[in-house]
Amino acid sequence: MRPVRLKKSIIWMVAGVVGAAAVIVLVVRLRHWRPRSITLQGAAIRLDADPRKEIPIANATVVASDGTSRAVTLSSASGYFRITVHNRIWPATTVQLAFSAPGYQSLDMVLRIGLRTDLRKLYIAQMKPLAVPARPDVRRPTVLVSDIRIRYTINYQTDTNIGSAVKTFQVVNTGNLPCAGSGPCSPDGMWKAASGSATIDAGAGNVFRNVRASCIAGPCPFTQIDARDSAGGGQIVVATATDWSQTATFLVEAEVFHTTIASSVRESYPVKYGRDLHFTLPPTAEGPSIEADIDGAPIVFPLGGDLYLSWANCSSRTDSQTDNSAIYQCVLKPGYRF
Repeated sequence: MRPVRLKKSIIWMVAGVVGAAAVIVLVVRLRHWRPRSITLQGAAIRLDADPRKEIPIANATVVASDGTSRAVTLSSASGYFRITVHNRIWPATTVQLAFSAPGYQSLDMVLRIGLRTDLRKLYIAQMKPLAVPARPDVRRPTVLVSDIRIRYTINYQTDTNIGSAVKTFQVVNTGNLPCAGSGPCSPDGMWKAASGSATIDAGAGNVFRNVRASCIAGPCPFTQIDARDSAGGGQIVVATATDWSQTATFLVEAEVFHTTIASSVRESYPVKYGRDLHFTLPPTAEGPSIEADIDGAPIVFPLGGDLYLSWANCSSRTDSQTDNSAIYQCVLKPGYRF
């Protein structure tokens, strides 16, 4: 009988130790738990079997409630939402997220806040579109939209070569005169030298490029040209030379460029998934338009501020995660097909 009792005692002892450990862990966690507001984030997207068609849902209403307090927000153009329940949340509290948007079935999510809460999770609300009853009209067949191109203009700065400038100047000097310490002198300090310069002006709105200064006549081996003021170009260029022998002649040449704003028309092609159309434009794009064949007839549709198209409903958003490119999304209206 003793071995049996000893075995039971050991079992109860182990169970007691495990229970005590669980209580200690629970107490420690509760001591570190501070009831506070919670913030949940995620995205609202359209539910579809094809992930390429799960487009973001903008302006979806998101409601968070714990039964005593309620918070409301709207999803952004990318479908993103961030919502904060300001009530003091305790463990085991149930928080309900409710989503609604025109054209979609309402969606509810029930979240149970645990000791280690899932606040860092990203909650993706996949909302099911409402079924649109087909209304066939035998008098008006479906219109085909084809050969779609996106056209836009890019403005950029360009420099045009409009001519060149040429100027000569002389530095008058007498050779073989000792410097005797009264400058300017030759680089070795032995002979008396002279300096001279020439200034050329490209004119307002113009700049010099490829500035060249050189000695073309006289004892050129005993001259030195200071190119520091001319190498960088600019509207005004000053060329300076030093001569420590007989009189020398110098030549300054440069190309004149005028800066203007030019425009270039660009063309791109959208991507189609089912009845959805997607394309992006660079942040510098201006005057976007869509060219398409409507039942074989080519038509240009300018995209104004309201993004109105007779054959599609369009929206746009800015992608701040990259270079602020504009992201466009268009959905065909009833009666049209790609």
